[in-house]
Amino acid sequence: MALDQAFVGRSYPPTDPYEVGREKIREFAESIGEDNPVHTDREAARALGYPDVIAPPTFVFAISFSAAQDVVHDPQLGLDYDRVVHGDQRFVHHRPVRAGDRLTVSSTIEAIKSLAGNDILDIRGDVHDESGELVVTAFTKLVSRSLEES
Repeated sequence: MALDQAFVGRSYPPTDPYEVGREKIREFAESIGEDNPVHTDREAARALGYPDVIAPPTFVFAISFSAAQDVVHDPQLGLDYDRVVHGDQRFVHHRPVRAGDRLTVSSTIEAIKSLAGNDILDIRGDVHDESGELVVTAFTKLVSRSLEES
């Protein structure tokens, strides 16, 4: 059953704040093989004008994807998550994520499309710091496979 187009534009409340820790940034950088010292060495980051270490660009995936779960599990939307695959992810950075940031994510359904019986759901996650500054915009595309593809 196709998802209801009336959900396009629906926004969800912001998540609880996620405090970005220096150690989490270091762990993430190491896990993806990123060895730029700006991610692990406070003095290297300061030398480039940052107040503390900065996160690699994809660091916000975990918190933005977690926020998207509010959309995915909205019972009114009726998405069958057992059929969902992650179709695409992209980020628009307005400034680097820094150690010490307290970030919240507000999710909005940008588009719902049907293609060959599959539902395609585009979710925008606006990541703000505690002052309200937009830090990153995350775009997530989810595909709910048709029953015929089981």
